[in-house]
Amino acid sequence: MNLALIFAGGTGRRFSLADNTPKQFLEFNGKAIIVEVLEHFQSHPQIDAICIVCLSSHIDHLNKLITKYNLNKVNWIIPGGNTGQESIYNGLQSLSSDPKVPDDSTVLIHDGVRPFIDHELISANIKSVAQFGSGITVAPVIETVTLLDSEECIDSVVERNNCWHAKAPQSFILSEILAVHKLALAQNYTAAIDSAALMKHYGKRLHVVHGNSNNIKITTPIDFYMYKAIKAAELDNALSHESNT
Repeated sequence: MNLALIFAGGTGRRFSLADNTPKQFLEFNGKAIIVEVLEHFQSHPQIDAICIVCLSSHIDHLNKLITKYNLNKVNWIIPGGNTGQESIYNGLQSLSSDPKVPDDSTVLIHDGVRPFIDHELISANIKSVAQFGSGITVAPVIETVTLLDSEECIDSVVERNNCWHAKAPQSFILSEILAVHKLALAQNYTAAIDSAALMKHYGKRLHVVHGNSNNIKITTPIDFYMYKAIKAAELDNALSHESNT
């Protein structure tokens, strides 16, 4: 069974809006970002079901969007926790508690504010888990990376060819990622910035899936402007193609 676990529990503390709209519910051309994300998984033939971890205050609104866009693969909507790590654990626990979900299911963990994915990337993650037990989407670093010393001076310049941005989806076998979350909970380890970092902290070997740099996470206002620019360019290209056919 192939499952998508969509994390949409963020409050957007780094994204200041007058009406306090969480960034996953911001819209382009009348469609919320979270809906765009969900549609990629909804339409993928290998995805069997979707679980969403959402802000409790916006679950009713999310349910309305799911009905409006006929997102019928969404089987679970789970309230988020106090941290991203806790929210993802809540989602994994709900999947594991469902008797219809096998322990060896593949779970693709994805951000509700990372809309530039496609079927090819989803398929590659599923294939990577089947072959290697994990699939961590990465994209190449295109700028120089440096390490600083304690005096805020450059200590070394890292070889760029060895540097990659970890993105999403990040995909695992359900029982394995849940077991690591439970271990972290028992040890009060809460410092993991994402699922890949958590698995690596506990010594798991992680296989990568190559994605592209456009697979941005909308975290700050600048990211949202980039998102709108990319979407506008896609729309212009589509209209241009229609006019030429």
